[in-house]
Amino acid sequence: MSDPRADFLARAACHLSPDPPGPDDPTSNPGGDHSLDPGGTALIPPPPHRRAAVLVPVVFRPAGPYLVLTQRAANLRDHSGQVALPGGKIDPADPGPADAALREAHEEIGLPPESVRLLGYLDPYLSGTGFLVTPVIGVVGPEATFTPNPTEVADVFEVPLAVLMDRDRYVLQARVWQGRPRRYYALTFEDRLIWGVTAGILNNLRERLYPETRV
Repeated sequence: MSDPRADFLARAACHLSPDPPGPDDPTSNPGGDHSLDPGGTALIPPPPHRRAAVLVPVVFRPAGPYLVLTQRAANLRDHSGQVALPGGKIDPADPGPADAALREAHEEIGLPPESVRLLGYLDPYLSGTGFLVTPVIGVVGPEATFTPNPTEVADVFEVPLAVLMDRDRYVLQARVWQGRPRRYYALTFEDRLIWGVTAGILNNLRERLYPETRV
């Protein structure tokens, strides 16, 4: 039986980009929410896109690799109560997307940047609201603790990586947004619904590292 930790690290080393996307990369038609719309119906938010970054934190537990997610606070103006990856807008003072993702993770869940070993980057993901999100994948030391900032995060929880890397769990759904139907991925874990941009990014990670049906 293969070692899930070694297998994940080997896949990350082979398939993640070691360098972040540069500010001059073409972003006129990046992958994102619109990529799921039927041919000819996609509504792509026009540039300039607002830059953001999220941390995709993986922690190795005795039972195997887990991925850390958050439940956003109910009082937030945008995406309240939704499951999310720690992250946010890239500030002018941030040297790059990894710095932004680590800063936001520290602010949101108290994760010290020094507890994260960066592995690489996924392609940016364009949200329907015009945010161009760079996912930063990192391994979190098992000794790290999480302290949610209650103004931003209601809960921090972990999901087995095998659950999130299982293609059969991703279901394509649709709802009306701004007067037109939009499609998105969704999956459930226990009583949590993971959908929208977060599910889209996790599915992109699955396609990059685990294209087979199951881990």
